[in-house]
Amino acid sequence: MKKLSTREIYQRNQERQSPLKQHFILWLHNIRSLHNVGAAFRSADAFGIKELWLSGYTPVPPRPEITKTAIGAEEHVSWRSFKDEKEPIQWLKENGYTLCGLEQTRSSILLNEFKAKSDKTCLVLGNEVTGIEETILPMLDFAIEIPQFGSKHSLNVSVAAGVALYGFFEKFNSASNG
Repeated sequence: MKKLSTREIYQRNQERQSPLKQHFILWLHNIRSLHNVGAAFRSADAFGIKELWLSGYTPVPPRPEITKTAIGAEEHVSWRSFKDEKEPIQWLKENGYTLCGLEQTRSSILLNEFKAKSDKTCLVLGNEVTGIEETILPMLDFAIEIPQFGSKHSLNVSVAAGVALYGFFEKFNSASNG
């Protein structure tokens, strides 16, 4: 077994087409950590999503701490920032997006059981401690939860973003191939 070179990895990645490229938006609202934002940029780049949205007090590039974790992915991922949630929610609803929140609620659907109705999907992640704001929850079409089996009840927000992006990649990749 031989590792691929950086050039070989890049070439292989350029030959692939992500099922998340056309319509999938990852939205970070009120994230505190610049490192979590950088890691989300890196995952957004890896999964080839359409766009990353940053709102509330979520830090935005250019910031050295974001770049350090993103290793420059913020230069390749399309992103937008918003002061609050009203404008983006209105745009998503007007443009036929399904608005999903990664949150543990009484009506959450496990990620592995969620059936996406459309590839036009926006996934919202909230604050590292308090989650998605109470004002946004009623606007969601679905709350989605990552199955967990340990004694802890949460994942780091950037880890949760990566897990969820892979889950949606699997759903949309299977739909486009099956």
